[in-house]
Amino acid sequence: HFTFNGKPIFDKTFIEVLKFHSPGLAPVKDNSGAYHIDTRGNELYLKRYSRTFGFYCNRASVIDNNLWYHINEKGDRVYSDSYLWTGNYQENLCTVRNAENQYYHIDINGKRIYADNYIYAGDYKDGIACVKSQDGFYRHIDNKGKFINNKSFLDLGIFHKNIATAKDRNGWFHIDKQGNEIYKNRYLTVEPFYNGFALVSTFENEKIIIDEKGRKILTV
Repeated sequence: HFTFNGKPIFDKTFIEVLKFHSPGLAPVKDNSGAYHIDTRGNELYLKRYSRTFGFYCNRASVIDNNLWYHINEKGDRVYSDSYLWTGNYQENLCTVRNAENQYYHIDINGKRIYADNYIYAGDYKDGIACVKSQDGFYRHIDNKGKFINNKSFLDLGIFHKNIATAKDRNGWFHIDKQGNEIYKNRYLTVEPFYNGFALVSTFENEKIIIDEKGRKILTV
């Protein structure tokens, strides 16, 4: 059930609940199935699903007889297509996996934003997403599906303050938006920069802090 200041906010209990998301709706499950409720505990709609998830950009993923799609804040299905999996909308765009296990992104109305299919596609952040192409390499794409540079990597992270984690055959490091390394060293693992510094692990399993020029600051 849901509480506020230690007290139930309404007199209803469920088998499962997830937290409330804007616009004030929460996924729940009872003996009738999975659905969404408002902050007073009232059901948003009569239909029941196998599973429901939280609202993002006024869209929620639902599972209906093993098929996935999105509904809006009124409980209406947003588009006619169904998928093997759907993500959560971020920046009004969402990653999905179709019946052939191909990934791509759709817009807020369920329309594909580009024609390419990928082995994997991640969420958008600041207009850029990571994708794994059919050749096995990772790249960054913009919110039109265009590559932001001509660089490809063995693995790749999202940009955080214009710097992303990347991996080549020699190990992990950091790149700028042009796909250029910002230092020469390679590491076993790297974390995103946090206020100008990043935690990395060397191949000798030593954890160190580096600055944005790749200089070692201290050993952790």
